[in-house]
Amino acid sequence: MEVKVLSSRLVKPAYTAGEAPMPATEYIALSMFDRVTFEMQMAIIYAFAPPAPTTASIEKGLATVLAQYRAFAGQLGESPDGTPSVILNDRGARLVEATVDADLVDMAPSKPTPELLKLHPDLEAEHQEVVLLQLTRFRCGSLAVGFTSNHVVADGHATSNFLVAWGRATRGLSMGLPPVHHHKDLFKPRSSPRVEHDHRNREYYLPSPTDVVGHHGDAADSIVIHKAHFTKDFIAGLRAKASEGRGWPFSRFETILAHLWRTMTRARDLSPEETSKIRLSVDGRHRLGQPAEYFGNMVLWAFPRSTVGDLLNRPLKHAAQVIHDEVARVDGAYFQSFVDFASSGAAEKEGLARSAVCKDAHCPDVEVDSWLTFPFYELDFGTGSPSYFMPAYFPTEGMLFLAPSNFGDGSVDAFVPVFEHNLQAFKECCHSME
Repeated sequence: MEVKVLSSRLVKPAYTAGEAPMPATEYIALSMFDRVTFEMQMAIIYAFAPPAPTTASIEKGLATVLAQYRAFAGQLGESPDGTPSVILNDRGARLVEATVDADLVDMAPSKPTPELLKLHPDLEAEHQEVVLLQLTRFRCGSLAVGFTSNHVVADGHATSNFLVAWGRATRGLSMGLPPVHHHKDLFKPRSSPRVEHDHRNREYYLPSPTDVVGHHGDAADSIVIHKAHFTKDFIAGLRAKASEGRGWPFSRFETILAHLWRTMTRARDLSPEETSKIRLSVDGRHRLGQPAEYFGNMVLWAFPRSTVGDLLNRPLKHAAQVIHDEVARVDGAYFQSFVDFASSGAAEKEGLARSAVCKDAHCPDVEVDSWLTFPFYELDFGTGSPSYFMPAYFPTEGMLFLAPSNFGDGSVDAFVPVFEHNLQAFKECCHSME
């Protein structure tokens, strides 16, 4: 796919008449949650069928919404006292316009491939902006919107709020309640701090000189991303099977994740004695009594774990119960324990590092990002909802993405990166109820 870039520019916040812009430069100190999250770009692709919205209307809406979501028009840096911060300087978001001399229907992949990276601004280049956006128009009149944001500035919940507000601003509608940002009086430790959980080995770890962190070698070359589509009926059958004899059924998320955990474990052909664990995010907004409009990161992680033998030899209910119980433990008390620990300065004194790091492969473990409850399909620039959306290409073995399918019928798409030599085994068992 040959993508021709037409222009690249910054879109700055547009303040309405009578609305005094905030001071030229302000600082939002990174919270303890921002400091332990992944340092990565969150990249997604939207596709809109013709008649697609105009670039002018999208850009005008973006300028309008950035006046309310100034963090996405700022930069990461430090405040004058050296505190890591989001700098509210209205630098703007990067907007790239591009074209493709082909029809989207001929090129739109059903799953993420390296070609998808061409629908984003160059993610390997150094960018000062928090948000990068590429509008790629196809010969048929379709539009691909490649959206990328820095995860340190906002988690998936906050980013989805921004995307919905952007669509509403483009349509001339109210953007809804404004974002709520971190400030010094949020996330206070208790007067008598109580660290009741092992945060040193969950949100943090003690690095050693022999650690190899990040991407290395040619691992990505042997990884393919498989898209597994689960119909509403298949999911209902899984839930019934997993919840048999239980007073209350497992959730859709718990059931699908339990099924994929077992499927990946079987496809990897691991020994029964090995332990496999999942890293899955848990939203702390309601657990800490914070509003849904909180803009930033407010996520910690649950780590369900089981031996391979138990995963494969015990019923689906076992895996679902392990997931359910571990997520339940990451409650308001757990979040407050983390606040007490992170506020103590112990992590800095002991030289601990964030455990949330990007890897080439997770085997024998699994990591999951669930977008099942995020309103990504509500991004409407005035011509209707997108025809589909998906994560960009992410060749990290074991890093799952769950998203509602574009059919809007309750079905779910799972984007599953696997080693190429495990792909056939995964395909053979991913739609089995056994």
